[in-house]
Amino acid sequence: MAPVPVGCFAGARVVVLGLGRSGIAAAEALRAGGAEVLAWDDGEAARAAAAARGIACADPASADWSTLRALVISPGIPHLHPAPHPLAARARAAGVEVIGDIELLARSAAPARWIGITGTNGKSTTTALVGHVLAHAGLACAVGGNIGVPALSLPRQDADGTYVLEMSSYQLELCPSARFDVAVLLNVTPDHLDRHGGMEGYVAAKLRIFDAGGGCGLAIVGVDDPTCEAIADRLSREPGRRVVRVSATRRLAHGVSCAGGILVDAMSGAPEEVADLRGVATLPGQHNWQNAAAAHAACRAAGVPAARIAAALATYPGLPHRQEIAGAARGVTFVNDSKATNADAAAKALGCYDAIWWIAGGIEKEGGIAPLAPFFARIRKAYLIGKAAPGFARTLAAAGVAHEVSATLERAVEHAARDAAASTDERRVVLLSPACASFDQFRDFEARGARFRALVAALVAGERAA
Repeated sequence: MAPVPVGCFAGARVVVLGLGRSGIAAAEALRAGGAEVLAWDDGEAARAAAAARGIACADPASADWSTLRALVISPGIPHLHPAPHPLAARARAAGVEVIGDIELLARSAAPARWIGITGTNGKSTTTALVGHVLAHAGLACAVGGNIGVPALSLPRQDADGTYVLEMSSYQLELCPSARFDVAVLLNVTPDHLDRHGGMEGYVAAKLRIFDAGGGCGLAIVGVDDPTCEAIADRLSREPGRRVVRVSATRRLAHGVSCAGGILVDAMSGAPEEVADLRGVATLPGQHNWQNAAAAHAACRAAGVPAARIAAALATYPGLPHRQEIAGAARGVTFVNDSKATNADAAAKALGCYDAIWWIAGGIEKEGGIAPLAPFFARIRKAYLIGKAAPGFARTLAAAGVAHEVSATLERAVEHAARDAAASTDERRVVLLSPACASFDQFRDFEARGARFRALVAALVAGERAA
């Protein structure tokens, strides 16, 4: 698909740093808008892939930065903490603005509505839910951002369309003029602290979804964690600010709640029960009920009636690698939750099942798995992989949880499948919910989840053959 042209830099020289999917899209969009693009990536393979797309690469380190208008940097590249990339430091020293691809979309003059969704956990599911509901209601929309499709690769939306964008904290730091008509903050727990200089910087990055571009139209805030509840209270005190609170733990007199799986709409009147999500297999657990409540509020703000939202939620197909049923064999269900890259995300999955053979590990996040202690009684045995395995083993040993250091995902799946099949527990689940990043053994969480799927498929095929 042709990129959305970005004409605000026509005739100017712009550096694009990082040539993954979003960087390639940014370079092509800038070229389509008449900019002179200096493209670069520190990886030789990425430069070769860009060259195959007709994007010439040249190291801009030796360029005259007084002639450059902007540095468009991929969100995964540090520009402030823990240490800025040398080109980001060079740009700031020269007074050259440092921005991201979402900012380019904001400057492309597309007249569409913008819905932005952020949070430590649940933002991908909520983004997909909003897109699913809008499409189900027959409304034009394009879903992307951090969820996988670069913003500049999305179909251009006109005045009757909507961009539904998952926004990471990295992206929010790089889009100063992107104004969201509806801005959603689901939750905040410690994550990516090294990239933001600590918790205060991380929260500040998340808050930009409400303040970028002069402020959002409607702020939707999950109030099930103390940080976000305080944020909702603070926003509500700002003159002219419209705030809708969302909860999955208690029924709200004003806002949208889904305590116990019953979706209650109290956005503009008395609380009304509009849906029962307890039977929606693709939205299991309290965390997904919060996601659904937030999506409901966003779609109501976009003009979709409550009844149509409820009908769409019932048909939601789910997302890959987020409590995805990978298969079943010998009475055991295999669940792929590879997207759970921190303890808080893993807690959401661990809380959904009673008899768990748990596969965890990778590159450990701050705090490790100690916060998961309330769920340890559900774990029949843990199978630990990657760099975090020795540390996780010590935590589990201290808590009396059966475990082994499997080292690899292949061995973990083999042993977990064997042990779960031998158990007499009902509703047995082998759960890949690593509570870790994947980069020690896999390209990303998607590659980790895909490998888990393949291993489960082989188990299922073997059972059928037998």
